Amino acid sequence: MRFPFSVTCAALLLAASSAATAGELKGMVKVIGMKHSADAVVYIEAIAGRTFPAPTAHVKMDQKNLVFLPHVLPVLQGTTVDFVNSDAVLHNVFSPDKCCEQFNLGSWPQGQSRSYAFKSRCAATLLCKVHPEMEGFVLVLPTPWFAVSDRTGAYSIKDLPDGAYTVKVWHPKIKKEVTQPVTVAGVTSADFALKK
Repeated sequence: MRFPFSVTCAALLLAASSAATAGELKGMVKVIGMKHSADAVVYIEAIAGRTFPAPTAHVKMDQKNLVFLPHVLPVLQGTTVDFVNSDAVLHNVFSPDKCCEQFNLGSWPQGQSRSYAFKSRCAATLLCKVHPEMEGFVLVLPTPWFAVSDRTGAYSIKDLPDGAYTVKVWHPKIKKEVTQPVTVAGVTSADFALKK
C-alpha cells in the first residue's frame, strides 16, 4: 500500500518533533561524608495528572558473592523484581519495611529465583536471613525517569520530555532527600549535594 507524499512527510515531521522534545537531565551528585558518591538515585517526582502503567517485563536483582547486585535498584511502582541466587549457598530475601508488606520469600538454592511485585511507593531494605551481613535496596518510584549515580557521582536520565519537574535525590545512608525544581530543555545539567 502506497501513502501520498504529503501524509508520509507529515508522519516524518511528527516523529522528528517528538524526538526533538525528548531531553536529558544529567549532572553530578556529591555525597559529602562518604568515600564515594555511588548509589544516589536521582528521580522525577510524581507529576500531577500523570500515571504510568506497571511494566510487564521483570527486573533482576542478583545475589552473587554474598552481595545484592545492584546494591540499589530503582523501579517504577508496580514492577516485579526477580531475585536470583548465583551463589553455591542458600539465600533468602526479606524486608522489614511495612511499605512492601514486610515480605519474606523464603530460601532457595543456586540457579533459582523468587519474585516480588513492588506495588506501593517504598524505600525497601533487603536482607538475607542466611547471611545477615548482606543488605540491598529497592526504591519504588512514581515515574519511569530515574538514574543511579556512579562512584564519581555522575548520573544521566535520558528520554525525559522537556518541561518543569520536581527532582529528588535519595541515598540509602542519608535520611533526608534533596528536592530541587528543574526545567528540562534538551540536554540540561543539574548538580546536587547530599550530606551524611
